[in-house]
Amino acid sequence: MFVDKATITVTAGKGGNGAVTFRREPYVPEGGPDGGDGGDGGNVVIMAHKDLRTLMDFRYKKKYAAEDGQNGMRKKQYGKKGSDLVVKVPPGTVVIDKESGLVMRDLVTPGDSFIVAKGGKGGKGNVHFKNSVRQAPNFAEAGEEGKEREVILELKLIADVGLVGFPNVGKSSLLSVSTKAKPKIANYHFTTIAPNLGVVQVGDSGFVMADIAGIIEGAHKGAGLGFMFLKHVERTKILIHVVDVSGSEGRDPIDDFEKINKELHSYSENLGNKPQIVAANKMDLIDENDPKYLEFKEYVEGKNIPVYPISAPINVGVKELLAGAFTLLQEVEAEMPTEETVETFDFEKDDYDPDYRKVFCNRDGDKYTLEGKQLTKIFNSTNFNDIGSIRYLYKYIEKSGALEKLREMGLEEGDVIVINGMEMEYFDE
Repeated sequence: MFVDKATITVTAGKGGNGAVTFRREPYVPEGGPDGGDGGDGGNVVIMAHKDLRTLMDFRYKKKYAAEDGQNGMRKKQYGKKGSDLVVKVPPGTVVIDKESGLVMRDLVTPGDSFIVAKGGKGGKGNVHFKNSVRQAPNFAEAGEEGKEREVILELKLIADVGLVGFPNVGKSSLLSVSTKAKPKIANYHFTTIAPNLGVVQVGDSGFVMADIAGIIEGAHKGAGLGFMFLKHVERTKILIHVVDVSGSEGRDPIDDFEKINKELHSYSENLGNKPQIVAANKMDLIDENDPKYLEFKEYVEGKNIPVYPISAPINVGVKELLAGAFTLLQEVEAEMPTEETVETFDFEKDDYDPDYRKVFCNRDGDKYTLEGKQLTKIFNSTNFNDIGSIRYLYKYIEKSGALEKLREMGLEEGDVIVINGMEMEYFDE
């Protein structure tokens, strides 16, 4: 089954906690703290892998987590860093941050990779908290939580040339006689339920061609197979627009031509403006001097779009069509058109949190709540059986200005302060 979209949750590893240990060997004068730092949590990495073709695996497994960092150890030994988790995806996968809807990376080439979620930093051991006053700190820093986020994986086929057109106009037949691809072919609509790729050989060179499933009116709004396949045309450099000029389906060729182009433009201007040539298919069912065909040919060529008469099933005119496509492809590649500019995910902004050190104060009746990311980290590091550790927490809250704000909000001795769900009675020192 061809799966080209999936949503997964990635969680980086938590940093290891710093150690609370003391040197107690008889031959070490005065001893002292020697707790080592915790190791950093592992990152989650997404990488394009050459052996993958679809996102099928992500239908069954939705959550991916990297290894946590090891806790610090005695004798100032650092904890081991958590192993990175590498999530493999097919080349051509676009990774999108679900919350913001912004593109994080477009992994086009096998081996392309990036860190989608960074591991938390390891906490500092108690050796870092020794000073002239606090000679034996009985607390250490907790490790940071790893980044967690939901991402959307969207696969867009990588092809030079895309075949577009209404259902049952002969796109799959054209692909089958042009390449070694073996798409399923039958005389009914929507035979192609998954895009097919094939390599076209032209002399000593060639190009990759994709058969995109039949487009119908309203496809840009999701009608028929809609968005599922229009997105696969986006990466192509040129289009071969296949039109049934015989009218065997009871449709008008000019009308078909205009409707498909309207759908391409409605989906995106970038897609609608791609260079194209027209394959006038099923010529074996009509005469080359057929008035309808001549009218169609004049109409399309009036738009400076070349028309190639072909009969795909019996391989008539296909060689000339492919040669024309290859020539146009070379011209387009030589011009190197500027790609459509899109807003992308800001990793620098994601790494920097301006509110990290802030402490937010709220009041609910006679309860006062304190919240903040660094506050949570220090709170989780607090040893409530050690007066020095509790005092360290208190001093942080005081220096942040939170106590002053709480007093302005009406905090009095005996009132309850809530941090991370723990209730503590306030006493004014």
